[in-house]
Amino acid sequence: MENSDELQGKTIVITGVSSGFGRGSSLKLAELGANVVGLARRDEALASLSTEIANKGGNFISVTGDVSDPETIQTLATTAISEFGGIDIWINNVGIGAIGFFWDIPIQDHSRVIDVNLKGLVYGSHAAIKHFLAIGKGTLINIGSIDSEVPLAMQNTYAATKAAVFSLSRSVAEELKLYGNDTIKISTIMPWAVDTPWWNHAANYTGHKPRMAAMDDPKIVIDAIIEACKNPESKIPVGYKATGSNIFHRIFPGWAEQFSSKVAKKESDKAFLTPHTTGSIYEPMPQYTGVEGGIRARMEIEDEEE
Repeated sequence: MENSDELQGKTIVITGVSSGFGRGSSLKLAELGANVVGLARRDEALASLSTEIANKGGNFISVTGDVSDPETIQTLATTAISEFGGIDIWINNVGIGAIGFFWDIPIQDHSRVIDVNLKGLVYGSHAAIKHFLAIGKGTLINIGSIDSEVPLAMQNTYAATKAAVFSLSRSVAEELKLYGNDTIKISTIMPWAVDTPWWNHAANYTGHKPRMAAMDDPKIVIDAIIEACKNPESKIPVGYKATGSNIFHRIFPGWAEQFSSKVAKKESDKAFLTPHTTGSIYEPMPQYTGVEGGIRARMEIEDEEE
């Protein structure tokens, strides 16, 4: 097992560990010697992750539940503290999506996205900051998106919640300064579109399978999360596409939004047809538990048949 002096023995809470960034980060953090306490809705996925980490000699404890339930978040915090004596780093990673024109997405789906992506983040951040203030230090890492600064068409409410992620992070960071605390750090990770199971789990009302141009590999985001655990910065765009998009949007916001919207619609229209679905935003599905989502492989087939 690889060790990192900076993360060895640290206790790290992370939500959404059954797939994608959460699963990949849990594996890497445990490999680096951290005590990982993970939350997800899927018992079988948690069990397989626990086994994989244990086989490599890592420490992992799981809690089953939904981030939109504040009692679940409190249980997550209590479990980490009781098992390992405290929490050093808290990573709010869960994010669900509903893809399509705003008016085509049922209002209950919009509400669900807000419950998970915003309320869930508030619950997690609140539990983390309260604990960090009690012990005098800690790091909160919130997983945002390119949508945190560049609103993307067809991802309306998701984009709104990801903008809220960044806004909440910055607001709380300023409050900590006013409070006189400079030892609690808050970092927002902002990836470009990434090939994870997020797309397979999203509710989808476009009539086409979900996709986006020039998807990144999840490894670069997982690496950014690990780096933020060691060197948190307030804003971390991941990769040149996210960085360039943010810069372009700051200089030419109208053009950037129009361009990204056209790209999103063009990419959607290329994809294979599929019925409308709520995905797994209400109830988890047994499949898609890997770090990667297989979206890029499907896109290659779609592009060949275009």
